[in-house]
Amino acid sequence: MQTSFSSIQLADPHVAESEKILRKCVHCGFCTATCPTYVTLGNELDSPRGRIYLIKDMLENGRPADKEIVTHIDRCLSCLACMTTCPSGVNYMHLVDHARAHIQETYKRPLLDRLTRAMLAFVLPYPNRFRAALKLAGFGRPFIGLFEKLPALRPVAAMLKLAPSAIPPASPTAKPATHAGKGTRRGRVAILTGCAQSVLDPAINEATISLLTRLGVEVVVPQGEGCCGALVHHMGREHQALASARQNVDAWMRAIEQGGLDAIIITASGCGTTIKDYGFMLRLDPAYAEKAARVSALAKDITEYLAALDLPEPARRPGTVVAYHSACSMQHGQKITRQPKELLAKAGFVVREPREGHLCCGSAGTYNILQPEISAKLRDRKVKNIEATGASVVATGNIGCITQIASAAKLPVVHTIKLLDWAYGGPKPEGVSDSGLIAAE
Repeated sequence: MQTSFSSIQLADPHVAESEKILRKCVHCGFCTATCPTYVTLGNELDSPRGRIYLIKDMLENGRPADKEIVTHIDRCLSCLACMTTCPSGVNYMHLVDHARAHIQETYKRPLLDRLTRAMLAFVLPYPNRFRAALKLAGFGRPFIGLFEKLPALRPVAAMLKLAPSAIPPASPTAKPATHAGKGTRRGRVAILTGCAQSVLDPAINEATISLLTRLGVEVVVPQGEGCCGALVHHMGREHQALASARQNVDAWMRAIEQGGLDAIIITASGCGTTIKDYGFMLRLDPAYAEKAARVSALAKDITEYLAALDLPEPARRPGTVVAYHSACSMQHGQKITRQPKELLAKAGFVVREPREGHLCCGSAGTYNILQPEISAKLRDRKVKNIEATGASVVATGNIGCITQIASAAKLPVVHTIKLLDWAYGGPKPEGVSDSGLIAAE
C-alpha cells in the first residue's frame, strides 16, 4: 500500500511503525474471508482491509478520529484471524492498537459510553473490585429487560447477563508464595495470577499448580504482579496498560534474580498474547525495553510448556469426547494450535474440532459487553458448531471464551488444564458428568 506520510509525521515512532505496517498491505482481501465481523455484517469497512483504509486516512491526514472510524474500529474483535490469513505479513494487531490509542486521545465518546468504559477499566483489572461488583450484580438483574431497550445501556445489560450467580471464594494459591515441586526437580516457573480469571474460576490456577508440582516443577507466585494490561490495552488506554506491564516486568524480574525462571506460565491465552508483546509495547522505554523483551521470551501458555516436558503415562484415561475450542488469542495471537489437542489426546481424551474453528466466539475481552449484539451472533454460531461435534465437554484455554460459550451451551465448558490435571491424578473437573465419561463413538 502506497503511503504519503511527511517526515515530521514519521518522526513519531508510533506513526513510523504504523507506516511500515500499512506499506505491507497489498489489498488482496484474503483477510475478509476469515474476519468474523465481515462474515457477520458483510460491510467492507468491518473487515481488516476496510479498517486499514480508515486508519491510513486518519493517521496520514493527522486528524482526530470521527464517529465513522470509531464505529468500525470498535467492532473489531482483535481476534487476529486476519494475521493468520494474511500472505503479506501485515501486523494488524499493532496497527489497530495504535488506532485505538489515537481514538482514546482524540475522540470524545457519548457520556454513557465513556462512563461504561471508565467503569470497566476501573473494575475488571482489580480482583477485589471485580469480586465486589459481581456481588452487586444481583441487584441489577431485575432491570436487564429495561436496560436492553435503551441502546446506550445495553452494555450494562450484557454485563449483568454474564455475571455469575455464585462467585467462588478467593483461592489461597493467588497469594504470593513458592510451591515446591515433588520428587526430582524439573524446573522453576512463575505463574500469572491475573485479574478476572482469579475471581471467576480460581480453580484453573489451582489445577495448574497442582499438576506442575506433581511433575516436579517449582511454581512461584510473585509478589506484586497483577493484571497483564490486555483489557485496557484493547480499549486504547495505553498509559494504564503500560503501567500494568511495567509492574509485572518488575515482579518477574525479581523472581528471576531470586532463583531464575524457566518460564512464566500463563493460563489465560488473552493474557499470553499481550505478555508476549511486552517487548514491543515497552520498546521505547529505555528503563524497561530489555527487561520486557526478556519477560516476553519467557512467557509460555501452560499447554506450550507442558508439551515441552516428558510427561509420564496418565493416571487415568477418561475416554471423554472433548470439543476443543481454540481461543483466537491462542491460535491467531500466539500461533499455538497443535499442543493443546495433542496433550488431550495423549491423556486419553477423544478430541473433536468444531467447524469454523478459526472464527471468534465473540468474547474478545470486553467485546461481549461493549458490542453485545454482534457478540451474541458469533457466540450462537460457535455454540451450534461445538454442539454438532457430539462431545460431552468443551475444553478451551481462555477464561473469556469459557464464560462466553457457557452462557449459551448445554454442555460444560472447562479449561484444558483441568482435564489434563484430572487425567494425571487430579480431581474430576466440576460440571463434568459421570454419565458423559465414556466416548460415544
